[in-house]
Amino acid sequence: MSALLRLANLTKRYGGVAALDDVSLEVRAGTITGLIGPNGSGKSTLFDCVSGFQRHDRGEVRLMDELDLSGLPPVKIVRAGVRRTFQQLKVFPRLSVLDNLLTSAQSVAGYSAFEEALHLARTKRHERAMRERAVRLLEEIRLAPQADALASALSYGQKKLLELGMGLMTSPKLLLLDEPVAGVNPALVEDLRSELLRTRERGVTLFVVEHNLKLVFDICDWIFVLDRGRLLTAGTPAQVAQDERVIDAYLGRG
Repeated sequence: MSALLRLANLTKRYGGVAALDDVSLEVRAGTITGLIGPNGSGKSTLFDCVSGFQRHDRGEVRLMDELDLSGLPPVKIVRAGVRRTFQQLKVFPRLSVLDNLLTSAQSVAGYSAFEEALHLARTKRHERAMRERAVRLLEEIRLAPQADALASALSYGQKKLLELGMGLMTSPKLLLLDEPVAGVNPALVEDLRSELLRTRERGVTLFVVEHNLKLVFDICDWIFVLDRGRLLTAGTPAQVAQDERVIDAYLGRG
């Protein structure tokens, strides 16, 4: 499988502290790739640099070896095919579940501001297509019965499903998921696990940061391990699980 995302020598410093120190890795198309490591190891910073919410100091972020994402604003990165979620839930509580999906589709380049102001035929076609897509997605993530409910009325696990649906509205090539099951009731973790596997089946490549190691080792094809901003090791779940350096990084020696 070819590399969909390639990071080369990615470095990000805050003063004298290196949050990312010369990190190079590849995320292969069609996979679920995990990124794990102790708290403060640089995982969310890496996602920020890939998605444009922070600028790295050195290195390259390339999509399909063609487009350098370095320095691009988040909206352009979304339009290039990369979408992300965050550790803290980012849904619109006072909007309906359906309107949350429609709002998340606004970053799609469907028409110009001038066309939107005049509400021309192209604008209407685009809006109709987005509404049809939102309805299909709600069926797929099993939130269709809550389509007209306020997002604030959903359980925490359902909000996580909604956030996943919002990420899928722009038909991304690559979806970065920052702790997709954190804080979720164990009964709903299995639902989210199933949705992540189905998302890969839809042709979306997933890059996942998650502290639930059982989930990571269960669903990921390949895992990278960060420790204090540096890439510690990488491999299949079986290889990483048996690597003593990983155990030391999480638990400490002795």
